[in-house]
Amino acid sequence: MLLIPAIDLRGGQCVRLLQGRFDAETVYASDPREVLEQYLAFGASRIHVVDLDGARAGSRRNRDVLVRLVAAAPGNALQVGGGIRTRQTADDILGSGVSRVVVGSIAVSRPAEVQTWLQDLGPEQIVLAFDVRLDAGGTPRLATHGWEQQTDTSLWDAVERYLPHGLTHVLCTDVARDGALSGPNVPLYAEAVRRFPGVQWQASGGVGSLSDLQALADTGAASVVSGKALLEGRLQPRELEPFLRNA
Repeated sequence: MLLIPAIDLRGGQCVRLLQGRFDAETVYASDPREVLEQYLAFGASRIHVVDLDGARAGSRRNRDVLVRLVAAAPGNALQVGGGIRTRQTADDILGSGVSRVVVGSIAVSRPAEVQTWLQDLGPEQIVLAFDVRLDAGGTPRLATHGWEQQTDTSLWDAVERYLPHGLTHVLCTDVARDGALSGPNVPLYAEAVRRFPGVQWQASGGVGSLSDLQALADTGAASVVSGKALLEGRLQPRELEPFLRNA
């Protein structure tokens, strides 16, 4: 399982939100490039970058910051999401040197359109981001638009809808655990891998320790996205060698 460090951008800074709440923000660096360089220095081969302003408003407010990050990263190191709601935006980001675009809200609201993206751009260049909250019965239901809108669509139905169109990469975040350092929802990812073993699952939300990484690896997840645990030093570079492709 590959560890993918995360950089969340808001107002040009590297931040983290608690459970997706914009009123629960912590700023970790005024220059996100410094964080990128730290991640690359300890051997990360892929970095996950999210434009939180874009995810909320649908506009690329951190475009200049992203350009600087692309320039500082080796080829094909970045996967980028947040506010990618048109094909033109996806094309522009891929054309800038990013290896994969991460598509969230419109993958839920406009599936027919995004299905054509998978076919035209290729499944290796698109990650579908499905952010979930568990309902009273334990079913993961999708949240969209910066996690501010809740839907009745289940994670399982959403994935099933895309499989005939070549879906390969899915980033799934348990919103209730995001930024909480309380441990990941291991049963969720184990069930995801069991149901859809052909999907390359990226787990996200709650990672706070090395044992959390080991537990996720045991589920069969392809990778894990982690931000706060790295930014706060809860995961030390020397511990991460088994989860870094360049180690």
